[in-house]
Amino acid sequence: MKKIFSGALLLLLVSCGGKQEYSNPTVEIKTTYGKILVELYPQKAPQTVAAFLKYVDSGYYKKSTFYRVLKEEDQPSNAFKSELIQGGIYQSNPQLLGALPGIPLETTKETGIRHLNGTISLARTSSNSGSTEFFICVGDQPAYDYGGLANPDGLGYAAFGRVIKGMNAVRNIHASPSDGTSFIRPVEIADIIYLNPSHKE
Repeated sequence: MKKIFSGALLLLLVSCGGKQEYSNPTVEIKTTYGKILVELYPQKAPQTVAAFLKYVDSGYYKKSTFYRVLKEEDQPSNAFKSELIQGGIYQSNPQLLGALPGIPLETTKETGIRHLNGTISLARTSSNSGSTEFFICVGDQPAYDYGGLANPDGLGYAAFGRVIKGMNAVRNIHASPSDGTSFIRPVEIADIIYLNPSHKE
């Protein structure tokens, strides 16, 4: 009887409370719409992943927000259409954002990480200006790849991971009321946490 109980308890712990192992560094984005699990690819985008995890470890994303959104219906008919949500510290800590150095751009041509549904990528203006601000693709977005139309320089954006769980939360955030490209009420990111520090380079 004792052995049966012990086995049942072990099964319960594994299924309910045991930590899951991931083959790559994985983070959890905690939002008011639920949790978003993102797998990162340091072998393909080492500088981008290292910088992002440094910001996570530093606690920069605590009480940050998803504040920007692109929806097909809000874009001009003569422009390419894209759908995504963008977040970071632009609203929660703009002074810190302005003080951070840019990350060298790791293009999709170099990394092979395409902007597919659920891909996470760095937002930027100039080629090496990306830092804490990131976006998650809703649907495939090839215009953000190297040679695409999303940026005038044609270099695209630095994709560095992909959502492996929680796309329902991403879609619900994307569907939140917006005015143009801004959410009427920014969606809070309570924090971003690193789930498997044993994978840290």
